[in-house]
Amino acid sequence: MDCQALDSTLLAQGAWYARPPPRLTVAQWADEHRRLSRESSAEAGRWRTSRAEYQRGIMDAVSDKSVGQVVVMSSAQIGKTEVVNNVVGYFISQDPSPMLLVMPTLEMGEAWSKDRCAPMVRDTPALRGLVAEPNSKGSGNTLLHKTFPGGHLTIAGANSPASLSSRPIRVVLLDEVDRFPASAGTEGDPVTLATKRTATFWNRRILMTSTPTVKGVSRIDQAFNHSDQRRYFVPCPHCDAFQVLTWAAVQWPEDRPEEAKIACVECGALLDDGDRVDMIARGEWRATAPFTGVAGFHIWEAYSPWRSIAEIVSDFLKAKPYPETLKAWINTSLGEPWEDQLGERMAGDTLAARAEEYEPWTVPAGASLVTAGVDVQHDRLALTVWGFGPGEEAWLVAWEEIFGSPAERSTWAALDAALSRKLAHGSGGTIGIRATCVDAGDGVMTNYVLDYCRDQRARRAAGVSHALAIKGQSQPGKPPIGKPAKVDVTVRGVTAPGSAMLWPVGSDTIKGWYMGRLRNEGAIHFPAGLPDDFYKQITSERLQTKFVRGMPVKRWVKASAARNEALDASVYAYAAAVFAGLKRANWPALVAEIKKSKPQEEASPMMRPPKLRGGFVNGWRR
Repeated sequence: MDCQALDSTLLAQGAWYARPPPRLTVAQWADEHRRLSRESSAEAGRWRTSRAEYQRGIMDAVSDKSVGQVVVMSSAQIGKTEVVNNVVGYFISQDPSPMLLVMPTLEMGEAWSKDRCAPMVRDTPALRGLVAEPNSKGSGNTLLHKTFPGGHLTIAGANSPASLSSRPIRVVLLDEVDRFPASAGTEGDPVTLATKRTATFWNRRILMTSTPTVKGVSRIDQAFNHSDQRRYFVPCPHCDAFQVLTWAAVQWPEDRPEEAKIACVECGALLDDGDRVDMIARGEWRATAPFTGVAGFHIWEAYSPWRSIAEIVSDFLKAKPYPETLKAWINTSLGEPWEDQLGERMAGDTLAARAEEYEPWTVPAGASLVTAGVDVQHDRLALTVWGFGPGEEAWLVAWEEIFGSPAERSTWAALDAALSRKLAHGSGGTIGIRATCVDAGDGVMTNYVLDYCRDQRARRAAGVSHALAIKGQSQPGKPPIGKPAKVDVTVRGVTAPGSAMLWPVGSDTIKGWYMGRLRNEGAIHFPAGLPDDFYKQITSERLQTKFVRGMPVKRWVKASAARNEALDASVYAYAAAVFAGLKRANWPALVAEIKKSKPQEEASPMMRPPKLRGGFVNGWRR
């Protein structure tokens, strides 16, 4: 039998390996075959690229032979995840290849496999039967590894070097790269590790997507700047001028964001959401930089059919007052990197000039939640007490240094005396300190701190605030306070009643909160009469770019010879506030509770400190 007859026979038998791939782009395949699942989409049923026309150019770039890498820097709410899903489905169905999908963590990869991939395979006829269920007998498929005729899909976490282990890969999909760690364990940059897997393929494809983070360290921003930087141009329905939708063109009457519109850059016509939908349907991608094999796309919420201009403006007005919320809005709504202005240290004199006329150890009326932070030094305890109110407005209530060795009982008794005070509140009542974070550090002071924080029941009975032993984490992106680790654990894993816990605190995250708000006059308040040294300490650090295993990361760096206990203690007080419910506070209820309290002149100035127990190895000095 000659070759032509053999090919005809194989085609007649439906052999997948004898059929040439159909000439479909990713978008064409999705329009013809993809089905959206009810549990993973608000618009279940047949996929329609025309629903968000800008997605067509992104998907088709993946199937463009001249493009080796596709970079998508975008806001949220533009359907980025479904684009990734369509690319996965296309290569399973039309162009079988070894694929690698990398998520920020292995847990996120597992969630994608269960919540996105499995429903897509189940509900899309073109995929059904190609990928077996993970629990099918003899299928060879697991939650993180899918096989199909002609290829396989490995799902990996950027935090897991083992899941990025060496194997030949033709298609690499990197989702939310700005949330990747600087290094996969000790192996190095996870993006580099993943893309190196494609080295042996002449027809490799790399898709990198993410919302950006901070300019200078954002992976997706750097990748986009090395691409042909495509923008989505849309025609004005009045003058037909093609233009890119920008935030600067959004206009609204003062105090009426619901009337927001976009102004045409040519004729000035005000365009509503109906105009916008029509413009996007007739839009086109245009490169704004030379093409060198990398197709880059930037898209933001103004192009999304799932968002109105009024909603975007309303979110902006809510985010505008504070740097941390404005940063999140710029990243997730505009799809642009945040240009950090924290590299320059603030002058302490600037803050001192803002001091207000309220007495230390009194709480202004706006604050309804009071917490404390303690930085432990070898010869003293540095204490800050802060009051917080709606919008996380903050007032410094007290700054003190309690001199004495942490090995002495009297030092901790003095701290208890301070923390048990009932403070005069601006409403006429009194308020106590709800929680305190105490730095346990890494050295010889750790056991003393753990012993002090150990028995919370005794503290509550004595009217002293909840004390948490904490350990600062300098890595960016850590939560203000995380899940605690058990300290007093037996060999059988049993924790004794009244034992201590060690709580991780995202020091860098909170320092960014303080420094950003210090630049916003009216967000943080200080009482008159503070020593100049306090202002020098709280402004002692600045944010600098450091390189960790070749990757740029932001780090807080202390000025040489500067003290920073006031800043650290303030960081711990904010962590204590988050522990005490700052993010979910019922402010009216807290105010009502304060108003029910006794006036200051009737309240006991301080409660009896709890009885301190013996220490660990060294014990308390008598």
